[in-house]
Amino acid sequence: MVTDQKNELKLTKTLAGAAGLLAVVALVTAPRNITPSAFLDQGELFFPTFQDPNEAMTLEVIEFDEDTGSARPFKVQNDEGRWTIPSHHNYVADGEERLSQTAAGVITITKDDFRSDNVSDHEVLGVLDPLDETETGLTGRGKRITLKGSNDVVLADLIVGSEVEDRENYHFVRVPTQKRVYAAKIDVEISTKFEDWIEQDLLAAEQSSINKIVLMDYSIDERTYRVNQNDTFTLTKESEEWKADRLRAAQELDTTKLDDFLKEISELAIVGVRPKPEGIDARLSGMTVSQSDVLSLQSRGYYLTRSGDLLSNEGELQIRSNDGISYTLRFGEILYGTGEAISAGTDSANDSEIGPGENRYLFITASFDSTTFSEPPKPANYDFEDKQDTDLTDMDKENKRVADEHKRWQENIKEGEEKTAQLTSRFQPWYYVISASSFDKIRLRRTDLIKTKEATATE
Repeated sequence: MVTDQKNELKLTKTLAGAAGLLAVVALVTAPRNITPSAFLDQGELFFPTFQDPNEAMTLEVIEFDEDTGSARPFKVQNDEGRWTIPSHHNYVADGEERLSQTAAGVITITKDDFRSDNVSDHEVLGVLDPLDETETGLTGRGKRITLKGSNDVVLADLIVGSEVEDRENYHFVRVPTQKRVYAAKIDVEISTKFEDWIEQDLLAAEQSSINKIVLMDYSIDERTYRVNQNDTFTLTKESEEWKADRLRAAQELDTTKLDDFLKEISELAIVGVRPKPEGIDARLSGMTVSQSDVLSLQSRGYYLTRSGDLLSNEGELQIRSNDGISYTLRFGEILYGTGEAISAGTDSANDSEIGPGENRYLFITASFDSTTFSEPPKPANYDFEDKQDTDLTDMDKENKRVADEHKRWQENIKEGEEKTAQLTSRFQPWYYVISASSFDKIRLRRTDLIKTKEATATE
């Protein structure tokens, strides 16, 4: 009996063990979803530690120019609180807001779809590094975007490649140090256009504030340096109505064309900059100009007279605003070229030979005329300053009114001088470049703004 019980117990354990073994085998061999390692980070941010867009102090975008076979950099940086564009002679950028928006857009880029772990796919997906000198091909290079914080700490570094077919705003992207490629949605516009990063309001003069225009129509014979004086046309605004000098009885202002002209002036945009010799404006004022200064000026179409005046080979335009600030725009030499050749001044820009893309040099200065605001009388005394309002006599009240008017005059003078100083600081270092289209719209003559009176024309 005991033996039978032992045999039954042994059999039970054997069957239980077999059942357990079968359960393990079933667990191992049962079908289940397997996630490849390539998909484990799908949906994650590319740069999870980069969270504050205001950390970004530098943006560098590298694009590859297939025509020249070289990388083309564009950079905006904060240099001790001053935003500049190093690729454009450190021209001052209006960059803080745009850089913050760009950084915010980069922060949100996620690894939406895994596409490839194969390096051989990089060219067809357009994510080859534009800075990789080991690559010999000219195609398949992406746009490399690098954001850095203080002390050049890299916050984000990404290569944006070709657009994903049938998926709006999606591009193939990869981190430069990695071979893995993803499809990611890029909602941010990462501009490398010079004009997108600079102060658009160049003159800081509202159309409605302009009250005087002087069109100085002259030219310079570049062989003989002889000045050909053609005409000086002056327009002034009185009680919101424009008046022109020396109009004939049958003539009148073409107000439509004048409005177009004023609009173009108030929205004047530059397409490029070139640095002047340092301190040249100050030397011009003192007439201690070196030979190198003269050559720099003449190469851009500007000439010094014996009396110390600066003339330009295509005349000049003077405008005055209500705040007493006068702007002088001198139109210089033609400059041919397009793109970065014009905006930054690469070797392909040419101011002597005819070619594609006609532009024009522009020399701008600003001055302030304090006589714009007539000084009002001063109060007879300032006794009112030590009295309560309830204790003011009629004489005190009158003196207070007069004092307030004089104070407003002083404030207008101070604001005009400060604004002029700011404009001078902006204009002094640069020869500007404007498009031929802008030049044609603001380099006008008397005949462009005068028309025959309609009543006379129908007689």
